[in-house]
Amino acid sequence: MMTIKYRLHKYLPFGLAGSLGCLVFSIFTSKTLAQQSNIIPDNTLGAESSQVIGNFQGLPIEVITGGATRQINLFHSFQEFNISEGRGAYFFSPSADIQNILARVTGSNSSEIFGQLATFQIINGSIAGSNANLFLINPNGIVFGKNASLNVQGSFVGTTANGIQFGNQGVFSATNPQAVPLLSQCSRCGWREHQNSS
Repeated sequence: MMTIKYRLHKYLPFGLAGSLGCLVFSIFTSKTLAQQSNIIPDNTLGAESSQVIGNFQGLPIEVITGGATRQINLFHSFQEFNISEGRGAYFFSPSADIQNILARVTGSNSSEIFGQLATFQIINGSIAGSNANLFLINPNGIVFGKNASLNVQGSFVGTTANGIQFGNQGVFSATNPQAVPLLSQCSRCGWREHQNSS
């Protein structure tokens, strides 16, 4: 299996200016394209909401940008998160300093991962794999199909926990997404999975 660095170079042979130009242009049209996607951001992160660029460069992939960056952590929040067979979802890491990408699903459906789930970044004008760890949080379940694949150079954690506890700084919760004081305080990751006692 080729790494994301080589796979994306095979399909996207352009420099930093072209990449960034396409990302900036695509962000403005992402709300329309996201409606065609199986990945639907919610609005719980306000101005830092996740953005989905559908069919990036005419390819069957969704590029996920935006999110709330807090030091080494990048937080994303989705109403729905599914990847159809033959498609890919690529989380963009805006900086090599990002060590953790945390994606929660706040809707009421499970996530179906039937295609490729990946992370990437741009280094010296070239698209490369990201070393960030990827966390997918969906308390309603995560289903991986027989043709699902991961292209993540860091670790991957898929969990049905209600959220991730960041010590005494708060919870990045999928079941209570409006309670996000964590994002104004978060400085480092010292987390544990958080299950509500009910």
